Amino acid sequence: MDVPETNDDIAKISPEAAAYHRLYEIIRILRAQNGCPWDRAQTPLSMRQNIIEETFEAVDAISVGDVMHVREELGDVFLNATMIAYMFEQSGDFSLADTINELSEKLIRRHPHVFSASSGKSCMSGKVENSIEVLKQWDKIKEKVEGRGDTNSVMDEVPAGFPPLLRAYKILKKAAKKGFDFFDVQPEEKVKRSFLKLENTVSTAGGNKHTVPPFDSSADPETNNDSLLREEMIGDLLFSVINYSRCLAIDPVVALNNANEKFCHRFVAVEKSLNAAGIPMDSEHSDTIGSVWQENGEPL
Repeated sequence: MDVPETNDDIAKISPEAAAYHRLYEIIRILRAQNGCPWDRAQTPLSMRQNIIEETFEAVDAISVGDVMHVREELGDVFLNATMIAYMFEQSGDFSLADTINELSEKLIRRHPHVFSASSGKSCMSGKVENSIEVLKQWDKIKEKVEGRGDTNSVMDEVPAGFPPLLRAYKILKKAAKKGFDFFDVQPEEKVKRSFLKLENTVSTAGGNKHTVPPFDSSADPETNNDSLLREEMIGDLLFSVINYSRCLAIDPVVALNNANEKFCHRFVAVEKSLNAAGIPMDSEHSDTIGSVWQENGEPL
C-alpha cells in the first residue's frame, strides 16, 4: 500500500494542516482491513498506558532540554492521541474532527479577553491583566457557562482513575481554589509534623525502625494494626509533601520523575564503577557502594 503523500491542496492552506492530514491518513490505513495487525488489534483501553508513557517521555525530554528528542516525543503523543480518537471515529461515537473542533470552541470560550465572539464573555469582570486572573476567569466560565459546577463537590472534578500522586496534587489545587488550606500550620511545618508522627508510630513498634514487619494476613491483629497505622502515617506524610510542593508552585509529578531519572543515572554510574573494579554489588559491599555513590555526586 502506498504511503500517503502531503496533500497539495491542504498544504496551500497551511503546512501544519497538510502534515496532520497525512498523519490521519497513515493511521486510517494502519487500522484498515489490510493494515497492520498490531495497530488493528489496539483499543482505547489497550492504549491507555501507551499515551501515559509517551507523555512522560515528552515531559522528560522537555526537562532535559533536548530539542530534537522533544520533537520526536511530541510526535509520539500526537500519534497516540490521534489513534485513540480515530478508534472512536471507527466505532461511530465521534469523529476526530469533532474532537479538534470541540477543543477549538473550548479555547475560544475560555479566552473572552482574546476572542470577541467568545461565549464566555459574560464571565468577564474587567480587563485581564495576568495569568492568575485568567485562571479565575476560566473557573467562572467552567461553572457558569459550561456547567462544570453542577456536582456534589469540587472533588468530583478530579478523576478517580488518576495515579495517586497526580490525584493528590489535583485534589489540593481544587481545595485551594475554594479557599481551603491547612490553616493551622505552614506547609513546611505540616511536613515536619507528619514526619514526627510517623517516627513516633514506628518507634512504638520496637526493634529496628527500618525493618518493622509489613502487613501480614497471618499475623495477629495488633501487629497488623501497627502496619496499617504506619501506612496511614506514610500517606499523610506524602500528602503533606505534595501540598508543600503545590505551595512552592512545583508540580510534584514532574519533580518526582526528575528525581527518578537522577537516581537511575547515578545508580548506573555506580554499577559501572563496581563492575569495572570487579566488585560485586551486594549488601556485603555496602560501604564501598556508599563511597562510590558519594563520588558520583550525593551521599547515601
